[in-house]
Order: sequence, then structure tokens, then C-alpha cells
Amino acid sequence: MTIKELCEKLGMKVLSGEAFIERQIKGVYCCDLLSWVMSHAKKHDAWITIHTNVNVPAVAVMADVSCVIIPENIEVEKNTIEKAEKNEVVILSTDLPAAEASRHILELLDKQGN
Repeated sequence: MTIKELCEKLGMKVLSGEAFIERQIKGVYCCDLLSWVMSHAKKHDAWITIHTNVNVPAVAVMADVSCVIIPENIEVEKNTIEKAEKNEVVILSTDLPAAEASRHILELLDKQGN
């Protein structure tokens, strides 16, 4: 499933990296401990976190995730969005809680056979 398809199906808003929404999502990873994400998230995961600071795009690049999803309409810092744009990181926003977003993504991936 692409990031674009995910946004369309779950009504997520693209905050940064719109040029890269055709990237594939193959899994989902929920974690707020940045060092843990760097060592445990898998390539092509959609990473769900409540963190919105400027370190998030750097971790996303190092972990090679497809996108970052910020749940519950948490406001993302302007400098984080700017850094994400510079580093080609897609950041999405959703009104869903993290667990619910994760469940929906896994269901969508399962339907597509991923």
C-alpha cells in the first residue's frame, strides 16, 4: 500500500513530503523511544509516534521508514516539518489514537496481502 492510499483510506493529512507519497508501506511500528525506533523499526514501516520534535525526521531517515504518523491531531513543530521537508520525510497527521491507527493500517495491509 502506498502512503497516498493510506491517506485516502484513513483521511490522514500530509504535513511534509507530499512529493514522496507514492512510497510503499509494508508494516507499522509504534514507539516513542527514538533510540529504540532506530534499532527496531523496519524499512518501509509507517512509524507512529507522539513525538513532534526536530529529532523525528532524523530518526525516520536512519530507520528508513516510509513515513511518520502523528496521532490524535498533535501539533507538529514548524522546525520539525521544515527539517522533514529537507530530508524527504513524509509526516502525516491523524485524529486517530496510535493503537487505532496501527490496527487500521495492519488491517489494510492484510487485505492487500502484505
